[in-house]
Amino acid sequence: MTLSGWGLFPKHTARVSAPRNEGTLRALIAEGDGIARGNGRAYGDSAISTENTIHMRHFNRMISFNEKTGVLVAEAGVLAADIISGFLPRGWFLPVTPGTKFVTLGGMIAADVHGKNHHVDGSLGNFIDWIDLMGADGKVIRCSPRKNKELFSWTLGGMGLTGVILRAALRLRAVETGWIRQTLHPTPDLETTIDAFEGAQDATYSVAWIDCLSKGAERGRSLVMLGEHATLEDLPKPRRRKPFETGMKRKLSVPFAPPAGLMNGWTVRAFNALYYWNGTRNAGEGLVDWDSYFYPLDAILNWNRIYGRRGFAQFQCVLPLESSRQGMHRLLEEISNAGAGSFLAVLKRMGAQESRFSFPMEGYTLALDFPVNRRTLALMTRLDEITLEHGGRFYLAKDSRMTAETLRHSDPRTEDFLKMRDDKQRQVAFMSAQARRLAL
Repeated sequence: MTLSGWGLFPKHTARVSAPRNEGTLRALIAEGDGIARGNGRAYGDSAISTENTIHMRHFNRMISFNEKTGVLVAEAGVLAADIISGFLPRGWFLPVTPGTKFVTLGGMIAADVHGKNHHVDGSLGNFIDWIDLMGADGKVIRCSPRKNKELFSWTLGGMGLTGVILRAALRLRAVETGWIRQTLHPTPDLETTIDAFEGAQDATYSVAWIDCLSKGAERGRSLVMLGEHATLEDLPKPRRRKPFETGMKRKLSVPFAPPAGLMNGWTVRAFNALYYWNGTRNAGEGLVDWDSYFYPLDAILNWNRIYGRRGFAQFQCVLPLESSRQGMHRLLEEISNAGAGSFLAVLKRMGAQESRFSFPMEGYTLALDFPVNRRTLALMTRLDEITLEHGGRFYLAKDSRMTAETLRHSDPRTEDFLKMRDDKQRQVAFMSAQARRLAL
């Protein structure tokens, strides 16, 4: 069948199997060139093998939950949305979440996802007690920060290239309500935006929508959104009786891919101006439901179609703290001069993190979507070069077009990752289209 990631680019003709038990999975791994696939929400080709894509949709059971510690044991194919619907009414929420809830537990671990709270809590790996991993020999190894810890560390952010994640123990976060106490700060330029982040290090959640097409004195103007889990006392009295009920959201849908030319610099510039103006009108504090705060795009079904039939590519880098200001100025200048901006541009502050192969480092991460065409692909190559000049690196869960040379220049850990892959036949057993492209 034809497979792609969420960005609909690139597309591959792939053989797909969906094993129902560990015995069938073991036989598929023995065939080699396999990669596990969850819900297909990685943006590029990291969960596609043309020879042996292993869909984990049948490994979707929740196994146990400890009401005292909040530890959930679940199989890799369980969706984040299922965890929320099952446990938020009981007072528990995900400790770290990406920007969509339609991702699997195994996918989140393989990408070692980060969220709006990375500057405080780090990535998801900090909340994983153990992982059961099926290796190239078909044996299941339990790894954790204390047992088989090297394998555990490489699996976090290893994009499925260390083995197939079967199940894991995840520590959930206790919450009193399903609401977020949000403070919205409009900022007039990039310097003020970064200052706002630096002044909000004690906020649990922080993220900014950034206008990547604004120029001159307004370059980098943003809407910075700070958040805290609301307590019962934060809610109006009528809501306190049912603190986890936030109301049904109306779902919109993109029924078909519009013409590619619809997403151009003019339409994006107009949207950005309107969005920023609306943000200035709604500045200040207020209560936002959990779904709107963490997953605004999930309200638009098939939103990945808006860039046209050729799909889109996301550029996401992180720059070290010491070069973030200068580097972000350079990136935004290149984007605005090209007139190829994204209305889905996100800026976040990341905290310090030491890891084997995970994406985060202390500094700032910028994520933008671009429609796939010759001009935007050339632009993203220039953005790669600026990122390298400032000591940054790239997020493999969002990558769909990076070169092997760029990866090695950006991340010296790659060579150690390759040595680990050489061990125990992992390169033979586990290979994605992305890994082949990046010579991993």
